[in-house]
Amino acid sequence: MSDTPWLTVLGLGEDGLDGLSPATRQVLEQAEVIMGPPRHIALIPQGKAERIEWPVPFSDGLPILSGLRGRKTVVLASGDPFWFGAGSVIARNFEAGEWTALPGRSTFSLAAARLGWPLEGAQTFGLHAAPLTQLRPHLAAGLRAILLLRNGAAVAELAQYLTETGFADTQFHVMEALGGPRERSHSLTLTEALQGDFNHPVCVALDVARHGNAIPKASGKPDEIFETDGQITKRPIRALTLSALAPQRGEHLWDIGGGSGSIGIEWLMCDPTLSATTIEPRKDRADRIRRNADALGQDRLDVVHGTAPDSLTPLPKPDAVFIGGGLSTALLEWISETLPAGTRLVANAVTLESEALLTQWHEKLGGELLRIELAQASSLGPRRGWKSSYPVIQWSVTL
Repeated sequence: MSDTPWLTVLGLGEDGLDGLSPATRQVLEQAEVIMGPPRHIALIPQGKAERIEWPVPFSDGLPILSGLRGRKTVVLASGDPFWFGAGSVIARNFEAGEWTALPGRSTFSLAAARLGWPLEGAQTFGLHAAPLTQLRPHLAAGLRAILLLRNGAAVAELAQYLTETGFADTQFHVMEALGGPRERSHSLTLTEALQGDFNHPVCVALDVARHGNAIPKASGKPDEIFETDGQITKRPIRALTLSALAPQRGEHLWDIGGGSGSIGIEWLMCDPTLSATTIEPRKDRADRIRRNADALGQDRLDVVHGTAPDSLTPLPKPDAVFIGGGLSTALLEWISETLPAGTRLVANAVTLESEALLTQWHEKLGGELLRIELAQASSLGPRRGWKSSYPVIQWSVTL
């Protein structure tokens, strides 16, 4: 580890050198290499430093940067490099003593200042390299959100997406090149945003109207938001299952026998630090899980097409396991013998054979055995009566 950082990550605004302090300008003047996107490099006057354009995809630039060790290097980034920027990626790939950071004004701060919005009351999204569907769990009446987009064309794509999801009355605030001489701001309807012509770099602030199909925040999301062939843990059972799984910050879930992926997807919706892997033996269902996860903004769900326990060995170890399909003695033996103490296990069963198996393992390992019986009112001739669902046996235990 070097005592003196050779690498500086510098947050640059659209005003170029005008927005930098004298000390920060001196760092640029003393640099041997300046590396960054072409747009950022163009904001810096020509000097003695070698200039290297950061390639696309972004990951291709890391080996190049690594090869510059020993030379005073400045990497240019937008605004605050640690707010949906390059700073965190560089920090993960280089030792702490190798680099330092000089953040600039973030686009989010500039946008909030233009709109008069309290920044703590707005949600911020970096969608310049992420799908628009990441908005889906958050779209609801009264939402104020500030988004970074990849280019001007993405404004129309965002307007189209909001129209398709039922939020067509949302107010659009489009801001281009914030903080620089090219800055422009527009307050538009979605129709105007669809027809507009906007220049990169662009961010959009959304003031979501009181229309659209918002997804509830509670566990047990509506069944209708999932594409399914009928193989799905229904809403009331799903709510009880998520409660038993008890997700905590930073934890990883195995969802064995994913079906429609509803358990893994809802697990991820609980907190952005959670991760999950769904294991599904049928290819068509694995593909359906992938579509559901992407449509609901949970693209970080890992979908494995395979059987358990055969497909489990190479996977990162879980903090919690849900068995919704493929329950067997072999699977339970593998889990109890392989996974570390403290792992939480929840298994649901409907058939008499599966119920007998869970009863046996409850006697062996303890935990909690729950019988869930539900009935819904339905037509019974000219009147109504209760129509019962198959009872579900739920076993939950900490290994």
